[in-house]
This record gives sequence, structure tokens and C-alpha cells, in this order.
Amino acid sequence: MVVLYVVLPLALIFAGAAVAAFIWCARSGQFDDLTTPAQRILHDDDDER
Repeated sequence: MVVLYVVLPLALIFAGAAVAAFIWCARSGQFDDLTTPAQRILHDDDDER
């Protein structure tokens, strides 16, 4: 039972850090365009040589 006094605050801190990281990433534009970088490899750019 005493372990809960340690684990519960650590879990809350960890969850708060995860939420803060997600908010920071969303505000900085990390999730704006998820499809274009994945499809960029499929385009043939031979004229750049």
C-alpha cells in the first residue's frame, strides 16, 4: 500500500510530461503534413543530376 504513495505521483508526472510533449509537438507543427514525406520517396527525380 505504501508503494502507491510513490507510484501514483510518478505516474501522474509521467502522464503530464506526455501530454506536455504532445501539446508542444502539435503547436510546433510536427503533425501538419504526414502523407507527403512518406510519398516523397516514390517520386522519380532524375532531372536533379
